[in-house]
Amino acid sequence: MSGDEMNPAAVAQAVEDIQGDDRWMSQHTRFVQECKDAEPEVLFIGDSMVQLIQQYEIWRELFSPLHALNFGIGGDTTCNVLWRLQNGELDNIGPKVTVVWVGTNNHEHSAEQVAGGILAIAQLLTSRLPKTKVVVLGLLARGEWPNPLREKNVAVNSFLRSWLPRLGQTQFLDVGAGFVHSDGTISTRDMFDFLHLTASGYRAIAKPLIDLLLQILEETPEEKRASLV
Repeated sequence: MSGDEMNPAAVAQAVEDIQGDDRWMSQHTRFVQECKDAEPEVLFIGDSMVQLIQQYEIWRELFSPLHALNFGIGGDTTCNVLWRLQNGELDNIGPKVTVVWVGTNNHEHSAEQVAGGILAIAQLLTSRLPKTKVVVLGLLARGEWPNPLREKNVAVNSFLRSWLPRLGQTQFLDVGAGFVHSDGTISTRDMFDFLHLTASGYRAIAKPLIDLLLQILEETPEEKRASLV
């Protein structure tokens, strides 16, 4: 996207309380409070793909021991995550790694706009938390059969692969291998509604992610300096 073009997917926006119970803002407020009470080494932020992982044993088994916080809210777009980060969810914390997984709910935006929104999140994180490493997870395929939203998510991932290396402390991680079968279908064994992951689906994405997180967390300052020589 051209530098002077306003990207609607990179505009911070709170969720309108259409239902009337203020649940989204209540969750955000709880996250802001957690920032005051916890000292996470790993921060997860995003939509329901992030939110739901803590409902499975894989979270308690692999991620909770890393002193991880989960700031996922179902239905969030890049705009909503940007607003949350700008309004308290980065205060008082200094995680070593931040995992970002969002974008599949940006239905009104083009693939390039969605990728730009994710890039804006990564830029905000590196600006506000200069010592954190940012891991951006690729968007997964969705729907039982091939469809335009799958194609869009593939395009988003392609943009991210190209753009994210420009941010020195940010990297892209594709965790979508194996979900689409040879006939083009997705199984309910992996995604119970052809979007959200089952326990086995989360276990599949957890393997490459935990390997990367442990690699980052175990780096010593000396190793980091040596890698720059």
